[in-house]
Amino acid sequence: MSIPAASDSRLIDLFLDMLAAEQGAGENTLSAYRRDLEDLAAFLKRAGQGFADASTQALRDYLADLDARGFKSSSVARRLSSTRHLFRFLLNERIRADDPAAILSGPKRGRPLPKVLSIADVDRLLSRARELMQAPGQSAAQQVRGARLHCLLEVLYATGLRVSELVSLPLSAARHDARMIVVRGKGDKERLVPLNDSARQAMADYLAAIASVQDAKGEQKPVKAPKPSKWLFPSFGESGHLTRQHFARDLKDLAVAAGLPARVISPHVVRHAFASHLLHNGADLRIVQTLLGHTDISTTQIYTHVVEERLKSLVRDLHPLAEG
Repeated sequence: MSIPAASDSRLIDLFLDMLAAEQGAGENTLSAYRRDLEDLAAFLKRAGQGFADASTQALRDYLADLDARGFKSSSVARRLSSTRHLFRFLLNERIRADDPAAILSGPKRGRPLPKVLSIADVDRLLSRARELMQAPGQSAAQQVRGARLHCLLEVLYATGLRVSELVSLPLSAARHDARMIVVRGKGDKERLVPLNDSARQAMADYLAAIASVQDAKGEQKPVKAPKPSKWLFPSFGESGHLTRQHFARDLKDLAVAAGLPARVISPHVVRHAFASHLLHNGADLRIVQTLLGHTDISTTQIYTHVVEERLKSLVRDLHPLAEG
């Protein structure tokens, strides 16, 4: 295939089509690539170049421009990764005869440790969610929202799902006898994740709250209940299920109500807590990798600081020659 005259916009579309078809890239991944590459295309256009004829020096100038614009090293590294993937694709498809990004070097950066909630912090969040769900004097709609938030948090902490996996769980995940749920993750890959009793009970309470709204008859002000849906957490938006952003906002509001700073709370931080608490209590790193849905163990190894601290404490507390 040879498309020397294709516009940068067209080349981006072809590249994203390849990622979706061959690598199973999800919507969020594709959107991130598109933003990165459209920014690169705009920079190259100002320099009188395009993807088909961009030089290595022009790409170096782009990285320098990102730094001048105040991008963090992690963001520059991500843009560089997008650039490398694009030009490798153009080379493989014979749209270019060379790869100008092959010899580019990115910023040196240490991998930051994830923000981790303590077990006590998670307990505070869960307790506050239960209190809000059971608060007297609520409308039926408020009870459903409270039960939904409690369910989301319980399932998230019990499973460590990505937020996109969580909000798009099918209704079938809440079967009363389900001990495991099938999760469709990145690259459309499926994995089995166990459910604990608390998560199953939270699902049952949430579905009971929905059923009570749907069965409500004769109220002066009819309650708007979610229509029957294939999603566990349905909504009235285009996706058909609750959005990641909506859950993130609700979780920050819950954090404030629980007396925790909103800035340190997010669905991803709860996912980190799931992994860190498992490792701290002796779980094998490979098992945690499987539960999190990480393809590469190196991604999970960001949590090795938890394992190292646990090993230090074991030696300190159990070694016969340790200082008492």
